[in-house]
Amino acid sequence: MPDKKQLNSTPDEAEAAFYEAISNADLDALMALWADDEEIVCIHPGASRLIGHAAIRASYEAIFERGTVSIRAAQLHSVQQLMTSIHSVIEHVSRQNDDLPDIHIIATNVFVKTPHGWRIAMHHASVAAGKAPLDLFKASILH
Repeated sequence: MPDKKQLNSTPDEAEAAFYEAISNADLDALMALWADDEEIVCIHPGASRLIGHAAIRASYEAIFERGTVSIRAAQLHSVQQLMTSIHSVIEHVSRQNDDLPDIHIIATNVFVKTPHGWRIAMHHASVAAGKAPLDLFKASILH
């Protein structure tokens, strides 16, 4: 299990830490944000479903080996209960080390409240059809 050093007191803090860890290619910080449950799920755009820490860690390791990824999340829509929070965001993704065009992705992040603060239970992302909305980063910028 990943070491749970940081305490995210809100789902928004956990989400900001998630995207910061990705932008910094910090695999240990990223994995520390996931819930302890081995039933955690991650679905990258166009990829198959990954279940458990080992599969998710390996996928992000492969992503980080290809270069730095910068993700800005915007247009947060959230539904929060006592122990769960579901966030729908639009991600603007740009890669620093290749010639691929920037893309926007629709993502759902599910957080659960644990003794270690809010943790990710599921990240599901898919490439959005069409061009990014013109007002993509005018409202609800998370970071």
